[in-house]
Amino acid sequence: MKNQRTLFLQISLFIVTLATTSLSGAEWMFGRPFDLPFFKIENPLGWSEFWQGFRFSIPFLGILTVHEFGHYFAAKRHHVRVTLPYYIPLWLGFGQTIGTLGAFIRIKEFIRSRVKYFDIGIAGPLAGFVVAVGVLWYGFATLPTLDYIFKIHPEYQKFGMGFARVVYANQNTSGNILLGDNLLFSFFKNYVADPTRLPPPQEIMHYPLILAGYLALFFTSLNLIPIGQLDGGHVLYGLIGGKNFKIVAPILFFVFITYAGLGSYRPDEFAIADNGAFWQKIGSLGLYILFLQICFSRITDENPLTSWMLALLSVAIQFGAAMLFPTWEGYPQFLVFGFILGRILGVHHPPTEDILPLNRTRQILGWLTLLIFVLCFSPKPFVIM
Repeated sequence: MKNQRTLFLQISLFIVTLATTSLSGAEWMFGRPFDLPFFKIENPLGWSEFWQGFRFSIPFLGILTVHEFGHYFAAKRHHVRVTLPYYIPLWLGFGQTIGTLGAFIRIKEFIRSRVKYFDIGIAGPLAGFVVAVGVLWYGFATLPTLDYIFKIHPEYQKFGMGFARVVYANQNTSGNILLGDNLLFSFFKNYVADPTRLPPPQEIMHYPLILAGYLALFFTSLNLIPIGQLDGGHVLYGLIGGKNFKIVAPILFFVFITYAGLGSYRPDEFAIADNGAFWQKIGSLGLYILFLQICFSRITDENPLTSWMLALLSVAIQFGAAMLFPTWEGYPQFLVFGFILGRILGVHHPPTEDILPLNRTRQILGWLTLLIFVLCFSPKPFVIM
């Protein structure tokens, strides 16, 4: 009976997530929201657009499902007790969401083998990546003509196919969200897409297959960050072993946090501030240092001062970078994920009883998977104008 209730919950969550991702997909495609109680929406979306949203939700959830079942079948192969995926729906009805917080499977026993951790960790991102590449390839290879944009923005039609030169020069784009870039996405834009059909960056999120594929690459890269119990952490742990991982993972985490905060505080801002603004910035900087200390506090339990030293070192590097390279900017939104890594998920990897090294095939797959991380990672995954 308990198993039936669990299965019912899992199926229900999937159906709800399919609906919420379809709602979000329609909003991205058509650039406007659905009607909501207590909100006065001009020209809201309706049922017709909702069904169109499946053009986003099916490929996006398809990639996510392949990813999760990659983990699931790898666990089953090693006789590890594991649940079917739990999907997490999320649609707010306002703002830009993607309809879900992802999915997860729950491992119901302690894994004692380095090889098992590696196989289960690597199977999901590899499987999902293959499907994501196929979705992106098809999406870029079958781009419609640019008049597709006129269905979303009929007001652009009067400018003809050269609308981009006129519209974006005179348009207030503040608050608009643009997709970032990564090596693989750039390859598809430059070598797969027909240049005459490639939309401007301001419009590419209206193409459901491309949006689904890009988001899949984004989440693949997050999962493959080689830290803690992320999939990338399992892969790196399997490749270099627990002793080396204890050294490498904290260094990578420090680099990640320091990059994320680049440009958040600049010395010249303090120099030109008046007395009131100066002390306000000092207070803000103090809170920022405290935040970094909290992020670093679980790296080592040997000495609490270590986390403070790491926080101050990170800020010093950020200040130095701002002075030497004023145009360098990080991605502050990564600080939220860094907090989750540092305080909730953890930077270190659980120890294993089996410390045997991986065979040659697994080593090759492991390094290829970390290369996939490099191909998928975007320094600024979403650009807010």
